[in-house]
Formats: sequence, structure tokens, C-alpha cells
Amino acid sequence: MILDKIKQLLEEVGNMSANNAEEIENLRLKYLGKKGEITALMADFRNVPADQKKSVGIKINELKQTAQERINALKEILDTTDNDTEGLDLTRSPYPIRLGTRHPLTIVKNEIIDIFSRMGFVLADGPEVENDMHVFTKMNFAPDHPARDMQDTFFVEQNKNDVTKNMVLRSHTSSVQARVMETSQPPIRVICPGRVYRNEAITARAHCFFHQVEGLYIDKNVSFTDLKQVLLSFAREMFGNDTKIRLRPSYFPFTEPSAEMDISCHICGGKGCGFCKHTGWVEILGCGMVDPNVLEQCGIDSKIYTGYAFGMGVERITNLKYQVSDLRMFSENDLRFLKEFEAAN
Repeated sequence: MILDKIKQLLEEVGNMSANNAEEIENLRLKYLGKKGEITALMADFRNVPADQKKSVGIKINELKQTAQERINALKEILDTTDNDTEGLDLTRSPYPIRLGTRHPLTIVKNEIIDIFSRMGFVLADGPEVENDMHVFTKMNFAPDHPARDMQDTFFVEQNKNDVTKNMVLRSHTSSVQARVMETSQPPIRVICPGRVYRNEAITARAHCFFHQVEGLYIDKNVSFTDLKQVLLSFAREMFGNDTKIRLRPSYFPFTEPSAEMDISCHICGGKGCGFCKHTGWVEILGCGMVDPNVLEQCGIDSKIYTGYAFGMGVERITNLKYQVSDLRMFSENDLRFLKEFEAAN
């Protein structure tokens, strides 16, 4: 009887199979565990007649060795399957994958938006491929203005019969202001962030595309004093409470009077250094009162309403805030450069 049991168990052990480590462990316990089949056989071994003990003992040892070898073989098969490299994508990023960071321009743009949002300005957006009417005509650009020339603007489509129907890559986000004034009545208080394009040589200080944030406020009795106070509040929020501003007369087709705004150099505190060219001042934006012609072009009565507008380059503000020497670094996707802004998040 015991020999028949050994023969049966040898067949079972020879046919053992498993799909995972848990099944292998269950087989080991079934045959080799303290309460397993082979342990039970060894307990019955004392009942075997003396003249058969040698042959039966050999059979039991053979069964035990076979079971152990089969268990080990199943473990090796499972390990080989787990380590199979078939289908491995060697182009994947190594683990652990490093978390990214926001782009410095995005960090600064969001900060600018947050500052003006707390002053009551709301976001406005418009197309980057825009018609001449909204980019130039409604912004009071003369028909022969240089910005309308092929050497200054990227043209997508030209209309020789009607210049206002030319399609261009917008050269400023003032086109968004025109669209807002067309579809809204005062009071209007918006900021217009976005990417703009100009046909310029790419250098450390200029690029063929960059980012702007423009602002517009139109209502009754809006004055230049209101504009100055808003810009002073912005400068102190962005660069520190000790920041001073100055407004220098300038010219823009869409504002009258117009001004360039400088801030006191936040590196030397206005004393003069290499960064501010030893003047103590750094230019950051242009601004002015909205020209009455612009209001009328957009359907707003300039005899009732007045307003101010301003515009700044996000790259320019980022340069001042983080002292980035080369404008091209913002668009080269150099991870060594972008990694420096992890703490700015």
C-alpha cells in the first residue's frame, strides 16, 4: 500500500505546475510541509515490515528529493518570466521620473495677472492670427506706419485692395482690447496676456516672438492720476515696497498723452549699477491715456468716456526679476536653465 502511495505521489509531483509564487508555496506545503503528504508517509514508515524498510526508505527519499527539485524548478521558471525583457521600452525615462517645474515666463505672467486681478481687472483673450483692422486700424496706426510693412510684421495673407483685411500674426495684444471695446460698453477693466510676433533679428535682447500683458480701463472721469497710482501699486507688488516709478513722455499711436515707465533699480536701490547702466532707473512698460480716435473707432463715445492703457513684455519683467542675461534662454528648453526655477514655484 505504501509503495502504491509513493508511486501516485511521484506522478503528481512530476506534473506539478504553478503560475505565481503563491501557488508554488501552496505546493511546497502540500508535499513537503510538516503536515504534508511526504511527512505523512514518513510517519507510516514505522509500520513497514523490517525486510522492506530499506527499499521503501529509498523510494521515500527519492520522492522527497524529486518534490524539492520540482519546487525549485518552478521557482526558477517564475523568476525567468518576471525578468523577461521582451517588450521593454528602452526609450522611456529612467525611474524615478523627476517632477517638472513651471516655466519662468509662466511664473511671472501668473504673478502679473494675480496683481491686476486683485485691482479688479478681468482676463480677456483673442486670436494670435488677426486681421489688420484690429491690430492696426482700430489702434490708430496710420496707413503708412512702419509696423504695417512686411519687414516689421509677419503677414499670413495680404489683400491689395483693402489693407484692413490683411491677416497678420498680431504684433501686440492691443487687438484683444479692440475686440473687447467692440463688444462691450464701459466700464471696461481688462488685462490681455498673450504671445505676440514681430519680424526682428533674434539676439540676446530681442526675439521674433515674445509675451505681453496689456491693460485697459475705460469709464467716466478716468485720469492720468488713476493710471499712475495703478502702475505704482503694481511696481511695488512685483518688485518690493521701496520701489519708485517715474513716467517719461513718449509716443504711441493708440494713446495720448503717452509715457514710458521706469522703476528704481531693485538691485542697487536707485544708486546706480551696471544693471541699470548707472542711471538708477530701469524701463519696464509703456502706457498712456487712450486716444479718442481709438475709442471712436471701437464704438465708444470719447466725449463721455476716457480711459488708460498700458503694456509690458513678460520677458522684460522676468529679466528684471531674475536677472536673466539672454532672452533666448526662455525658448531653448535647456533643462539646466529651467531647473533653476524650481524654488520659484
